Amino acid sequence: RTIARHEVREVEQRQTRDVVRDWPALPESDDLVIIYNRVPKTASTSFTNIAYDLCGKNRFHVLHINTTKNNPVMSLQDQVRFVKNVTSWKEMKPGFYHGHVAYLDFTRFGVRGKPIYINVVRDPIERLVSYYYFLRFGDDYRPGLRRRKQGDKKTFDECVSSGGSDCAPEKLWLQIPFFCGHYSECNVGSRWALEQAKYNLVNEYLLVGVTEELEDFIMMLEAALPRFFRGATELYRTKKSHLRKTSEKKPPTKESTTKLQQSDIWKMENEFYEFALEQFQFVRAHGVREKDGELYVLAQNFFYEKIYPKVN
Repeated sequence: RTIARHEVREVEQRQTRDVVRDWPALPESDDLVIIYNRVPKTASTSFTNIAYDLCGKNRFHVLHINTTKNNPVMSLQDQVRFVKNVTSWKEMKPGFYHGHVAYLDFTRFGVRGKPIYINVVRDPIERLVSYYYFLRFGDDYRPGLRRRKQGDKKTFDECVSSGGSDCAPEKLWLQIPFFCGHYSECNVGSRWALEQAKYNLVNEYLLVGVTEELEDFIMMLEAALPRFFRGATELYRTKKSHLRKTSEKKPPTKESTTKLQQSDIWKMENEFYEFALEQFQFVRAHGVREKDGELYVLAQNFFYEKIYPKVN
């Protein structure tokens, strides 16, 4: 067999496509940093808890980005500090950063290495309904914690019919700005923001999953980034305590849903969600197969040949 060194690892020449090697999709580098700029109420806590459970076994660090009042937009000076921390804090590498922070383009700051971005999105109305009841009744993750709207017994449907602010169409505008980034146009419900969010999703994120298919998202991350997520799929399947459920949540009526769907903001947020879903299903279709009702990750489907000059 001919062996050639290709950057950081040796690449084995395979004589046929039937030979399987479990090479990771990316180098298992200790310099690797992942940023999960999590959108609220998209199963982000459930997913993050898996990272916390795996960090000791897989030897990486998990850090929560705690912004004042959960403001997703950083000041310019904080952007500079954050980029410097992430890129130069060697003691925290490999690192998994998570927090409610809008996408930040590291190339604007003149740094060499860029982190790997991942995220999860959810049907916009389902996300808003979940957040509405979460503010009033909390969840089973920290049931004793007093929430901001605790004591308010008004249902989501009653809120919509009365024109309440907590269920207004403007409250749907959340996932687009998280992907759009730190620009003034990202927070005004504009078509520009939608297109920028789409661009960033395709070009700046390794993988964006959907809440409704979280297990598939985790499985694909384990295949692509085993340095962090080795064992994540089995952990998710067996340890259901990871799953966080909002208390007292009632599905909205068709009338409430129809009223929200008449707004331009819903139309843009839903367009973004469907775009993200289509991209995720495309990536999954090329990396995962189903057999006997079970999903499995495809083995490596490429190899190297005709390597010159020959090595004696």
